[in-house]
Amino acid sequence: MALTREQMAKRVAQELQDGYYVNLGIGIPTLVANYIPENMEVMLQSENGLLGMGQFPTEDEIDADLINAGKQTVTMATGASVFSSAESFAMIRGGHVDLTVLGAFEVDVNGNIASYMIPGKLIKGMGGAMDLVAGADNIIVTMTHASKHGDSKLLANCTLPLTGKNCIKKVLTDLAYLEIHQGKFHLLEYAPGVSIEEIQALTEGELIVSENVKEMLV
Repeated sequence: MALTREQMAKRVAQELQDGYYVNLGIGIPTLVANYIPENMEVMLQSENGLLGMGQFPTEDEIDADLINAGKQTVTMATGASVFSSAESFAMIRGGHVDLTVLGAFEVDVNGNIASYMIPGKLIKGMGGAMDLVAGADNIIVTMTHASKHGDSKLLANCTLPLTGKNCIKKVLTDLAYLEIHQGKFHLLEYAPGVSIEEIQALTEGELIVSENVKEMLV
């Protein structure tokens, strides 16, 4: 069975480390904020100028003026700070973000990512994605493994306009956790109830099954 959005976010949260500065993209990545371990100090950074985002607010905590880059209302953690988007992007471009979690439409075996444009469709736009993939070494892409029509999103070559080239090393889908190196996808973990054969059938780019492949803990 494919992972839910919440299970994907929970798995990504396992990659966090104490003291990390983390940027969460729009969509599934934003849910990671709800699964940060209680004994871990992680500062979430947003392109619109907030360092120290907390969990999503309850009804009585909502402040319409306090939003993330996706215009969702958020809370502020203890020690949070607010600043201009120029300073926020200086932080990103200067390599001061330890982990970036992004959504994507396509990723290929060369680590290329397409995440901002589908010709003929209205999409929110680039946002800070180009800066994030250029300024961060540690990036995790979260996405569905295939489209609703069953077409693979893990490709030999991206077909959509690229957000960045040769920058993606880790991909978490609703079926699997993979790393990209040497021009191949390497399967490290598979979702509970999902067969390796199913993952292979839905991966267009060359897939190598790790000797240590294991079932994902979510």
